[in-house]
Amino acid sequence: MLKIDNITKRFGEHIAVDNLSLQIPEKELFGFLGGNGAGKTTTFRMILSLLDPTEGRILWNDEKISYNKSHLIGYLPEERGLYPKLKVKEQLIYLAKLRGMPANESIKSLERWLERFEISHYIDKKVEELSKGNQQKIQFISAVLHEPKLLILDEPFSGLDPINVEMLKKAVIDLKNDGTSIVFSSHRMDHVEELCEHICILREGKAVVQGNLQEIKQSFGKKNIIIHSEDELQFLQEVEGVLDYKATMQGCVLQIEEERIAKNVFQALQEEVFVRKFEIEEPTLNDIFIAKVGEKYE
Repeated sequence: MLKIDNITKRFGEHIAVDNLSLQIPEKELFGFLGGNGAGKTTTFRMILSLLDPTEGRILWNDEKISYNKSHLIGYLPEERGLYPKLKVKEQLIYLAKLRGMPANESIKSLERWLERFEISHYIDKKVEELSKGNQQKIQFISAVLHEPKLLILDEPFSGLDPINVEMLKKAVIDLKNDGTSIVFSSHRMDHVEELCEHICILREGKAVVQGNLQEIKQSFGKKNIIIHSEDELQFLQEVEGVLDYKATMQGCVLQIEEERIAKNVFQALQEEVFVRKFEIEEPTLNDIFIAKVGEKYE
């Protein structure tokens, strides 16, 4: 288990992380969310012991993470760190060696990952000759080549097209199912919602939401109603308890303050228009993020 115990990080007068406490179970995929400057990357660097907390402590399996545990940890930073002039094979073998992995094992592992990501033909290419998306795949492979037990991914899907995003998501899920504990951040709410059971949303270094995602949704209170109709629906904005109205190509999406308001909306529709679809859904993670942080990320 990764335990973050009342950590604070100050840079002069600036508080980057403010009294953060979390427990992240083993073999789980945990999501960190927040806008720019929220404290995600600083938290990751403290987990890795690249930065020391000003206050508090971080323990993994009841021990402080130090250099002698580096072979058990993988890290994909938001700011990429590949050597552009090195060939892919040379680079990956070198990075694996830094993690204590024998060359023969690293060659087998890198060949397996290159094949999985459909880039085996780039093994002898210089990194600078690869597209941004393929460089991102190499960066990911460098973080998992040595089969870490704890994997930290900072914006892992950045720069990837939808097909390659799905490829990497499948790899992340497989690593988790094989027993790797994974902590990752993303500005894409849909990725976090799809992959994570537990989350933490940071705002100005403080945790404003944390816990089980489904429980967070259920306790949020607000619900969405999806309505499909070819008729005009703007009159629904006037129904008591409707908080937000968004027109869609098929009709609209309403946000209501609680589920009982749906009955009033349905009655108003029956009196005015023909409805092809009426569905109540849980709030999305994007809804919760906007409510708690006040910023929207697509």
